[in-house]
Amino acid sequence: MNLRTLQDLDFVGKKVFLRLDLNVPLKNGVIKDDTRIREAIPTIKYILERTNKVAIASHLGRPDGEVDLNYSLEPVGVRLAELLQRDVVFVNDYMTEPYDQVLGQLDPQQLVLLENLRFNAGETKNDLDFCRQLARGIDLYVNDAFGTAHRAHASTVGVADLLDPNRRAAGLLMEKEIQALGSILNHPEAPFTVIMGGAKVSDKIAVILSLLNRCNHLIIGGAMAYTFLKYKGHAVGSSKVEADRMDLVETIFRNAEARRVQIHLPIDHGCAAAFKEDAVREDIAERAIPAGLMGLDIGPKTVEAYGRVIRNSRTVFWNGPMGVFEWKAFAQGTMDIARAVAACEGRTVVGGGDSVSAANQAGVADKISHVSTGGGAALEFLEGRVLPGIKVLLK
Repeated sequence: MNLRTLQDLDFVGKKVFLRLDLNVPLKNGVIKDDTRIREAIPTIKYILERTNKVAIASHLGRPDGEVDLNYSLEPVGVRLAELLQRDVVFVNDYMTEPYDQVLGQLDPQQLVLLENLRFNAGETKNDLDFCRQLARGIDLYVNDAFGTAHRAHASTVGVADLLDPNRRAAGLLMEKEIQALGSILNHPEAPFTVIMGGAKVSDKIAVILSLLNRCNHLIIGGAMAYTFLKYKGHAVGSSKVEADRMDLVETIFRNAEARRVQIHLPIDHGCAAAFKEDAVREDIAERAIPAGLMGLDIGPKTVEAYGRVIRNSRTVFWNGPMGVFEWKAFAQGTMDIARAVAACEGRTVVGGGDSVSAANQAGVADKISHVSTGGGAALEFLEGRVLPGIKVLLK
């Protein structure tokens, strides 16, 4: 992929529109996790070393085109100022106050942060007038928000399209993501194991079929495992099953057989009588789940079996939890798999919000080769698609 990077641009004295992913968890104006802010710092510093005329833009949450101060980026600006030791000038209404004029008046120790892009309906609609407003007076465009690269929005595609291709580039994090996920698609060292969890087969079918062309092992966990087990004729009790998606599971098995990929399914389970956080866990030491119980986690024998496959792998990609890991009684399987991935001596990549959260909870994120910031974007990239937010950054 011939990507235009920061090294391809001359920033000296230029005005820069910098699209970041600052979509951090906020509660009552307090940032609960500043990981995404900290991950953006290297790109910000690279640009600031060459020009101080930087306007940072991001979305936060889903305010649906309306001003909702619960989703204001102002607390993010405060945290940015702390991390950068610079004054962050917060531009609240850049539709009536052209921010390019603010850029021209900045002191050397200042930079600009625009209010939540999604306060304007033109952002998600990629509205031309909104794009023109954002691009007004801008010399260079940089996108470091890989997590939104699969969205053809104003700030990810429209603004870039208004500038010549040689004035656009990917940030350091975007470049890192593309290299890491590209290695999974193009140069995975065998044995290559894909661990796929989550709720629905239908949500993951495209990426599974893509990775079946490359992997040696496919490990299945989460609620989708019960659809696979049901297809194979095993009793799953009252577990959640996509009964109308058995054709997708058949397609996966057929493709796996044709490519000699081994599919691994749970052989024991952590169950409960109801889908409730305070439900009492009941461990079932066999593959069949009795009537009246639903699977909510993989069991210890499954963890051991999956762990053996992971340990012997040279490349691992993990997306999706092994159960309802948000609930303490059913988190063990996911935590154990996170630790197994971290202990693998091969190249390990974790993608998807829940998997990343699990790796952080298990305290092993720093032992994984690459932790992707993109959930849906990472999966669409691994489907083999050229994402719109990346396409505009190619030479």
